[in-house]
Amino acid sequence: MDLNRVIDSLHPLERKVLPHLSSCTNLSELANKSGLQEVEAQRALQWLENKEMLSQRKEVKERITFGELGKGYAEHGLPEKRFIYSLSKKDKCKKESLMESANLSEDEFSISLGLMKKKGAIELMKDGDDLIIMITSKGKELSKKHSLEELFLKKLKTESPYLKELKEEDKYAYEELKKRKEILDVKKETEFFYELNDNGKKLSKIEINEDDIIDNLSSDIIKSGEWKDKRLRRYDVEINVPSINGGKRHFVRQAMLYGRKVWMDLGFEEMRGPIIQTSFWNFDALFTAQDHPVRDMQDTYFIKNPKKGKLPSVELVRNVKLEHEGKGKTDSSSWGGEWFEENAQLNVLRTHTTGLSAMTLANLKEEELPIKKFSVGGCFRNEAIDWSHLNEFNQTEGIVVDPNSNFRHLLGYLKQFLTRMGFPKARFRPAFFPYTSPSVEFDVFHPVHKKWIELGGAGLARPEVVVPLLGKDIPVLIWGPGFDRIIMDYYKINDLRDLYRNDIKQLRKMKVWLK
Repeated sequence: MDLNRVIDSLHPLERKVLPHLSSCTNLSELANKSGLQEVEAQRALQWLENKEMLSQRKEVKERITFGELGKGYAEHGLPEKRFIYSLSKKDKCKKESLMESANLSEDEFSISLGLMKKKGAIELMKDGDDLIIMITSKGKELSKKHSLEELFLKKLKTESPYLKELKEEDKYAYEELKKRKEILDVKKETEFFYELNDNGKKLSKIEINEDDIIDNLSSDIIKSGEWKDKRLRRYDVEINVPSINGGKRHFVRQAMLYGRKVWMDLGFEEMRGPIIQTSFWNFDALFTAQDHPVRDMQDTYFIKNPKKGKLPSVELVRNVKLEHEGKGKTDSSSWGGEWFEENAQLNVLRTHTTGLSAMTLANLKEEELPIKKFSVGGCFRNEAIDWSHLNEFNQTEGIVVDPNSNFRHLLGYLKQFLTRMGFPKARFRPAFFPYTSPSVEFDVFHPVHKKWIELGGAGLARPEVVVPLLGKDIPVLIWGPGFDRIIMDYYKINDLRDLYRNDIKQLRKMKVWLK
């Protein structure tokens, strides 16, 4: 290695520590001898390590100090010592009297009572409602001795030992005291050590004249020609520098924007709507029975204020009501029973984006057919949270209204979308949903959890949904997979909760969505 070239690239901080490198072994000692702050000396060591002059290691030590109660106990004695010492003067005593004479709180008395009973230092008896504590011969012996815990606390008054360096009796006392809160505290201290290699040892012996080196070149130095007889410090292009993290969208948002692009590339237009919807759009328009368990508080977040929302036109509400009651225009026997308008008015946080599809159908004009619509947005369900379930999640909705469409088209759209999102293989299986028939659920295989993950459901909208909203029965393809589960594999995330940890390090390091 060319040491002259290394010398030319030394920073002023490196040159300051250089004469002391061989006589020191750790950062604090080096900083003290060189007259630098520790952070400056540490920077110099890091740069010298980059130049392969030395190697560094750090050692974390745990130093024992007093907790909030420890110093007081070291001065006035542990509660159990005050307890047994006060009792030894009276042989027996009532609880209240002993607490007063030993200056014990209720908690301290309870702890002391338990410890002394366990050691056979006291006996208890009842005198009416009074608790009488009596000292035993063993208790009298204990009152005259210092316990290991007491001796350890006295040591802490003059020293703060490291945990690893404790002797056996001190270690026992430490373990006993740590079982009780706020007596001891452990502070972690990090110490940095370094070791010179052969090149570093040679470099540390070289004397460098600071007057012969120019660190900052100025116009005056150039004009005067002073630079010709001196060494110009070289720039070290391999030096460690702070990482720069560019601004970017949240990685989930990046994926959602890509999902939007996929649907638009397939000729779909976006649907948008509020996250707070009436139960009419969220449930009733989708032919979900008013007594269906999905509508209760176990699955749905109902809005407290405003509790109810405005329903659409009287005619549309009437059509949906009649369909639920089995009196509509379809041949369906429907759900039967009575349908209540006040239930349909209840506001909810939307449990799916399918309510947007219902709104689209209700506002569709004959001349607009055929149409293809999609949405990507947030939904809310009262779920038990685990690695594959959240109570707030994103869903992508799709709807195709076309007299010439069929079930095969539905599977084709879903396969195309999933392929573009990174899942060329998916499985479809029969399912039941109140608003589609035939219906399917589709899954993708998770490589880490080794199980199929359900992404969502799809199907052809039932006549009981289409006829009341559109006025006639034509094929309507409809689907709504959970979007968050789709993007987990790309980001190598195995737990849905990690999508929204808001960990700044995760956000900076997460790769950009480039599918």
